Amino acid sequence: MSNRSKIDWGLQNRISHIIKPNDNRALMLAVDHGYFLGPTEKLEVPRKTTAPLLKYCDSIMLTRGVQRTSIDPKSSVPIVLRVSGGSSIIGEDLSNEQITVSIKDAIRLNASALAMSIFVGSKYEQQTIVNLGRLVNEAEEYGIPVLAVTAVGKEIGQKDARYLSLACRIAAEQGAHIVKTYYCEDFDKVTESCPVPIIVAGGKKIAEHDALELTYNSIEHGAAGVDMGRNIWQSENPVPMIRAVRAIIHGNANVDEADELYKKFCQPKPKLPKAEK
Repeated sequence: MSNRSKIDWGLQNRISHIIKPNDNRALMLAVDHGYFLGPTEKLEVPRKTTAPLLKYCDSIMLTRGVQRTSIDPKSSVPIVLRVSGGSSIIGEDLSNEQITVSIKDAIRLNASALAMSIFVGSKYEQQTIVNLGRLVNEAEEYGIPVLAVTAVGKEIGQKDARYLSLACRIAAEQGAHIVKTYYCEDFDKVTESCPVPIIVAGGKKIAEHDALELTYNSIEHGAAGVDMGRNIWQSENPVPMIRAVRAIIHGNANVDEADELYKKFCQPKPKLPKAEK
């Protein structure tokens, strides 16, 4: 019996909304940046940014404010709800986060999963790890999975396999059902030592080809998928970009194939000839 079959029905069902059971892959669209960055470039108007992309992602990670104001309630896209916060980019320490959303509000918003950050190695390491354990306790009562984000604070700055393996394993040991982390060299060491699925963060904007390579390498080295934001909606061509990323995750395309698809999707559709009168 697989680990997934041992958990209760509701939890299993919600995880399947995020990690698709037909291929165990996931394409999550990240738009939660405003919770500490404020109006991010090309995410100034979340509704305008997300609307053309929702049909191509498996789930979307956001805050309750953006969900309520910018996502159509009739949308079927699964919600990964950011429930931690409390610090800003101009504050003293980004790692000083607390849980900011109640479980009742998460249920009211029909969240498929709850997301929060832990800051292993930071001043607030204990606070964020304990909060993760408490969130798992509460969320599991209602069959809601928890995604732990292994965030890296200003004073840490390291994204090597040794550190990320530590952070991911701690998150899993506390009961996180999915872990979001960064890609790094020797990434196999990170995925092999983490007993729950890993989703890779897209990170800061890089060239489209490099972002496709990041996606491909993440999958090749054991990740279930990516949670990509800026490398999609800060692209000059967001829809072609998310479609190319999807081709890697769910279509098993390699980097060159995905890059060719991106270029193809960027080409304007030929105009149909006008009907003769």
